[in-house]
Amino acid sequence: MHELSLCEHLLDLLQDEARRHEFSRVTRIRLAVGQFACVDPDALRFAFDVIRRDTLAAGAAVEIDRPPGRVWCDDCAREVEVPTRLAPCPSCGGLRLSPRGGGDLTLVELEVA
Repeated sequence: MHELSLCEHLLDLLQDEARRHEFSRVTRIRLAVGQFACVDPDALRFAFDVIRRDTLAAGAAVEIDRPPGRVWCDDCAREVEVPTRLAPCPSCGGLRLSPRGGGDLTLVELEVA
């Protein structure tokens, strides 16, 4: 479960931001986990619930967006959205696809007190 180490890094990031911007509590976190990110949002949420106890993020609301995966199709020369890495091009059915987006995990928004 690499989600636990991702959450440790997220908590480190929050602590760094708290020192830099002088806040003591996080009330809401919004993350974007791309469809190709190889991260299970439920496991990420569970890991964050475990790791944030007694930290500045204890009790913070967690929202997780799932931006779609984007690929370039060599067959129809278009960038399209696909639901999984193995899905064919929805425009032409082609399988010669190159990932172009949806593989990131991003801290999108942070509300603090």
